[in-house]
Amino acid sequence: MLSVMKLYNYKLLVLFAIALGFAKFSQAETYQLDLASSIDIAKMRSYDMLMLKQDLKIAEYRLKSATSRYKTHIDLDMVAPNLSNNVIYREISGGVDIIETNQFNYGANIQIYQPLPTDGRIYVTSSIDNTDYLLRDQRAYRLNSRIGISQPVNSLFGYNRIKASLRNAQLNYETSQKRLKRNELNLVYDVSSQFYNLLSLQKRKEIALLNLERQKEAYEIAQNKYQAGLIREVDALQMEVDLAEAQNNYDLSIINMNSSLNGFKEVLGLEYSDSIVLSSQLNYEKVIVDTQKAIDLALLNRLEIREQEINIERNEISLKEIKSNGRISGNLDAYFQNYGNSSDEYGMSRQGAFQQAVDSYKLGNQSFGVGFTVSVPIFDWGENKALVRAQEASLKQTEYQLEIVKRQIEREVLNLVADLNSSLQRLQLLEKNVAVAEKSFEITRLRYADGDIDSQALALERERLNNANVSHLNAFRSYQLLLADLTRKTFYDFKTNTPIN
Repeated sequence: MLSVMKLYNYKLLVLFAIALGFAKFSQAETYQLDLASSIDIAKMRSYDMLMLKQDLKIAEYRLKSATSRYKTHIDLDMVAPNLSNNVIYREISGGVDIIETNQFNYGANIQIYQPLPTDGRIYVTSSIDNTDYLLRDQRAYRLNSRIGISQPVNSLFGYNRIKASLRNAQLNYETSQKRLKRNELNLVYDVSSQFYNLLSLQKRKEIALLNLERQKEAYEIAQNKYQAGLIREVDALQMEVDLAEAQNNYDLSIINMNSSLNGFKEVLGLEYSDSIVLSSQLNYEKVIVDTQKAIDLALLNRLEIREQEINIERNEISLKEIKSNGRISGNLDAYFQNYGNSSDEYGMSRQGAFQQAVDSYKLGNQSFGVGFTVSVPIFDWGENKALVRAQEASLKQTEYQLEIVKRQIEREVLNLVADLNSSLQRLQLLEKNVAVAEKSFEITRLRYADGDIDSQALALERERLNNANVSHLNAFRSYQLLLADLTRKTFYDFKTNTPIN
C-alpha cells in the first residue's frame, strides 16, 4: 500500500512539473527583429537602462529638493502632555527643606520662514505654552509672537550657500542626464555588436550547411567513381573524412549561434525561452565620412567635454567656499515680538489663566532686538591660504584635463574615420572576392564530376570559398560596428546625415 502511494505521489509531481514547463513554454514570445527593433526593445527592457533611469530620477528629486529650499516653509512643534516629578533639596537654617514639584506641561510653536536668495531668511513664529503646578494648584500660560530676519553678511559679497547648493544640484542633474545619454548610446553599440555577431554566426551556420550539402554531393560522386574503379580507395576515404568534418563544423556552428543567441536575449532583457528570428539581410550603405566634420561634431557633442566643464565649475564653487572661510564673517539679526503671560495666582482656573494671558498679550507687551556679530580670523598659521592654493591647483589640473580630453577625442575620431573608410574598401573588395570564389568552385565541382581533377583540388577550392565567405562576414560586421561606434562618438548618424537628439 505504501509503495502504491509513493508511486501515486511521484506521478503527481511529474504531472505538476510538466504543467509548469508547459505554462512557461506557453508564455514564451517570438520576436521578428532587425537592428532598429532590437535597439528599441533594449532601451525599454534592458536592466542597465532601467537602473540608469532610476539614477536620473534620483538626481531629479534632489534637484527638486534644492529648488524647494527657496520656497516658504512651515514647521509646527508640539509639546504633548508632559508630566514631571522632581524633588528639590534646599538648605535652610537648622536643616534641609525638601520641596516636591509636580508639573504638567503642554504647548505648541508654529514657525513660518522664507529663505532669501542672499542666504538669509525672514521668519514669523507664534507659540503658546502652559505649565500646571499640580501640588500648589497654580498654572501659568505664556503667549508669544515674533517676526525677525537673519542675514549672513559674508554671503552678500562671498560664498552664497543656498545658491551653491542649488547650482550643485543642477550640475548633478545635468551630469545624470549626460550619463544616461552616453550609456544609451553605449547600449546601442552593444546591441549592434551583439546583433551583427549573431547575424554573422547565423550566416556561418548557413555557410556550414551549404558546405555540408556540397560535401555530401562530392562524397556521393566519389563513391560512384570508386565503385566504377575510376579513383583509388584512399580518395574515397578522404571524401568520407571531409564529409565528417563538414558535419562537425555544422554542428559547432549551431552551438555557437545558440550561445550567442542567449547573450543577445540577455542584452535585450528578453526571456531565454523567447524565440528570435533575425532579418538575415547583409545589406549595407556606402557611407563616406568627412574627417574634419566628424571631429567638429565630436568636440561639440561629446559628453566627456561637458563633464570636464562641470568639474571645472564645481571646483570654482569649492574655491569660493574655501576663500570665504578665511575672510571676515558676520551675521545680522533683528526681531520684534509681542508676548503675554498669566499670573501665578493660587486656585486660578485654567480658563481664567488663559484669558489673563490673552489680555496681557492684547495690552502690547512688546520687545525687540538688533544684533550684529562679527568673526575675524586673525592668525591661522597660513592654514586657509594653503587650502586655497591647493584648490587653485586642483582647478588648474581640471582645466588641463579638459584639454587632454579634447585631444584624445580628436585622435580617437581621426583614427576611427580612417578605419571606417578602409573597412568600406575592404568590404567591397571581399564582396567581389566571394562572387569570384563561388564561380571558381562551381567550375571546379563540374571538373571533378567529369574526372578532370582529383578530390584534393576540389577540397582546396571549397576551402577557398569558405574562407572568402567568412572574410566577407567579418568585414561586414566590422564596417557596421565602426559606423555604430562613430555615431556614438559624434552624436551624428552619417547614414542619414541627421544628429542624434
